[in-house]
Amino acid sequence: MKPFPKVPAGALLVVAVAACATGTPAARNATPAPVRTPPRATAADVHFMSGMIRHHAQAVLIAGWAPTHGASASLRALCERIVVGQRDEIALASRWLRARNEAVPETDASHDMMPGMDHAMLMPGMLTAEQLGQLDRARDGEFDRLFLTFMIQHHQGAITMVNELFSQGGGEEEVSYRFASDVFADQTTEIDRMQKMLAVLLFQGRSQ
Repeated sequence: MKPFPKVPAGALLVVAVAACATGTPAARNATPAPVRTPPRATAADVHFMSGMIRHHAQAVLIAGWAPTHGASASLRALCERIVVGQRDEIALASRWLRARNEAVPETDASHDMMPGMDHAMLMPGMLTAEQLGQLDRARDGEFDRLFLTFMIQHHQGAITMVNELFSQGGGEEEVSYRFASDVFADQTTEIDRMQKMLAVLLFQGRSQ
């Protein structure tokens, strides 16, 4: 029996490479999967993020009054959640704007209390200077009632802003979509909670 002829190592390498390159017909004819480009932020996204910073800043301002204005324990707990949650969202929106070289609005909402404040500068649902002054003068049960009334209005305005964002073709970019969706969900839940709290407060007032 004749021995198998020896094949040079170089020839083996060439054969192996050729086999890998040839592959199956399906592999040779496969079309590479297209690379999907993430949706870019739009002017509507920038407007929403900027507006929500100012909107949240006013909520943080008035929620921070609860300890000094005689708020009930249940309202103080609600206000603490609002302050913590909306400060976190202000920080997120600010980082998002800076990453895109966009201006970040100031977060000192005390300017909203200035007489003659231009209402055109206020986002939907935000309190006017007159409403802020009225709330700041209230104490105890009256503060609770006014705060709940005004914060329901405030939250409803935020939901309006989310709806406007999506109606204008915004909210496709990942972070702005998540942010807007969280605002909608969180503030819808809080509106329901505040409406129940306000109903109890008004019932107690009528029964006295």
